[in-house]
Amino acid sequence: MAYDAFLLLSFGGPEHPDHVLPFLRNVTRGRGVPDERLAEVAEHYYHFGGVSPINQQCRDLLAAVGADFAANGVDLPMYWGNRNWQPMLADTVAQMRDDGITSALGFATSAYGGYSSCRQYWEDIAAARAKVGPGAPTIAKLRQFHDHPGFVGPHSDAVRAALGTLDPRRRSNTRLVFTAHSIPVSMAETAGPEGGRYTAQLNETAALVHAAAAPDLPWDLVWQSRSGPPRVPWLEPDVNDHLKALADKGVTDVVVSPIGFVSDHLEVIWDLDNEAKQTAADLGMGYARAGTPGTDPRFVAMVRELVLERTDGRTRDRLGTLPVWDTCPENCCPPPRRPSTTDRHD
Repeated sequence: MAYDAFLLLSFGGPEHPDHVLPFLRNVTRGRGVPDERLAEVAEHYYHFGGVSPINQQCRDLLAAVGADFAANGVDLPMYWGNRNWQPMLADTVAQMRDDGITSALGFATSAYGGYSSCRQYWEDIAAARAKVGPGAPTIAKLRQFHDHPGFVGPHSDAVRAALGTLDPRRRSNTRLVFTAHSIPVSMAETAGPEGGRYTAQLNETAALVHAAAAPDLPWDLVWQSRSGPPRVPWLEPDVNDHLKALADKGVTDVVVSPIGFVSDHLEVIWDLDNEAKQTAADLGMGYARAGTPGTDPRFVAMVRELVLERTDGRTRDRLGTLPVWDTCPENCCPPPRRPSTTDRHD
């Protein structure tokens, strides 16, 4: 099939204090979350001047991918649309229609399967096309990339760099702690045709990064950014609880690697650079947070390679063994049935 555009799909984030509550209302639309609860979450954004880094990170990534495309003969105009804040996906799809685009390839800023991280982007695309109406371009989402060398390599190098900031004399008591966004257990159990896709892919990524970065150290996969009511089971342990448990076992230093994310957006810099870092300090534990791919040239080149898989039949470049696919099955990652939450996933 011929494609005539590239579309970056992301979560979106506020870029002014006045945007924060409207943005959070978009995130929680239809869930009946009161403004009082949203105001608590809003404080995380106000801590950074009411600006989430994610939109600028998308601009930077789009510019880097565009330059890489141009340098390698990939002739596709570039577009960007968000789920929850401007530029909204429906507005972008309307612009694409007006520009004469008929069929685009979409790259979502999430490496993994699951409802929020994958299937919901398919729903976003369908809703945007329905809103635009006749003439809306078709949009095919590129595959998940949790085990692509262009994703694993930057994470591995970041872990090595973070380890280099810790006291080497305490390496025997150092541990790697990989983190990803927690989700309801019920959602995790249905993440894929055979269940458990989200956690399985994250475990595979963690194992690949560990093997490349520090195979001599023990590691764990834990969770961050939980937002649901206490009575609803979410994936555990939380990173802060896990640090306390490690300290009780005599671990003196940790490298925390947010493999669940592609860039240092608000949940990374708040949950890990503030809360988890403070937890480690309170425990007297050495703490280093590894970076994310961002605009690492290998990650940027990966986007091009995913496009060429579709357009030129390029062989998939993979390090893992879990199955991947271009088009998700209809029964993949159904929407969760859960009480209202402030499910932050930027």
